[in-house]
Amino acid sequence: MKTLYENLGGTYHEESGHLIPNITLPEQTDFQIGKYGRMHLDYIKNHRRGRYTTLLTEGKLNARLHEIDLEANQMLDTIITRLATERGIDENLKARDMLCWVAEMNNIKASAEEIVLREVVLV
Repeated sequence: MKTLYENLGGTYHEESGHLIPNITLPEQTDFQIGKYGRMHLDYIKNHRRGRYTTLLTEGKLNARLHEIDLEANQMLDTIITRLATERGIDENLKARDMLCWVAEMNNIKASAEEIVLREVVLV
């Protein structure tokens, strides 16, 4: 008599007297994952286990992390540019007062990163 698993086309192999289902995960893409993709991976592993397991078993985890990373970096660049323009942080300030320019750009980057984390990475 066949098991339900065998009726659905599944097969087994024997290891140490135990029947082990022949199950493999689908092929994953092999994109390089950056800072924000790794942060999202850590977040879903710890706080969204179902989403993590689904993406992993469907073979979509690496592609999704790559998308998150691209989206986060694009959004970060856009926000930094917009905030710098709004606050008048430009090359003239950089030429006049390098320390002020660096401080302002660091502040802008930190603000932009908070937004990106809240809206793209930690969701």
